[in-house]
Amino acid sequence: MVTTGAAPQSPDLARLLDGYRPQGPAETADHARVRPLADAPDAWDRSTALHFTASALIVHPPTRRVLLRWHVRQQAWLQVGGHGDPGETLPLDIALREGLEETGLTDLTPWPDAALVHLAVVPVPASPVEPAHEHADLRFLLATDTPDRARPENPASPLEWLTVEEAKARTTEENFRETLDRAARLLA
Repeated sequence: MVTTGAAPQSPDLARLLDGYRPQGPAETADHARVRPLADAPDAWDRSTALHFTASALIVHPPTRRVLLRWHVRQQAWLQVGGHGDPGETLPLDIALREGLEETGLTDLTPWPDAALVHLAVVPVPASPVEPAHEHADLRFLLATDTPDRARPENPASPLEWLTVEEAKARTTEENFRETLDRAARLLA
């Protein structure tokens, strides 16, 4: 069982970033760049050129597998996640909601705890309705006890359980490979 007992306290954006210690030069630069944005009222506003998103790599600790989702717009296998809905400001809560919506898994819980695992600023290509922009993506790990219940939210966004090494080979995003490496250390 991956449940951790009492529900974790979900810190707001500024407290989360203030308590986070980036690893390596790229993440340190991203952290310095986005920390001031955390105090802005439009930090989650998707109409701004750089805004926050929250995501999660879903893990099944007993098998050390991770769940990847095909992202049509990014044309890549990645973690689940996305934008905060209007009024949402708690990163972990956004990641949990997105995880449920994109996988149908109702038992997702922060794993091994509610800590932020990785911060990455990622480019997002333009679409017919949105210019190119950047996401300051806040990444968590969520665990499930019921991996076989995962269902894609739509046929264009399939899900696949993989080992960490298989996931690293499948993705084209170097920043996501770093997230996978961090998950691998915790799953070991």
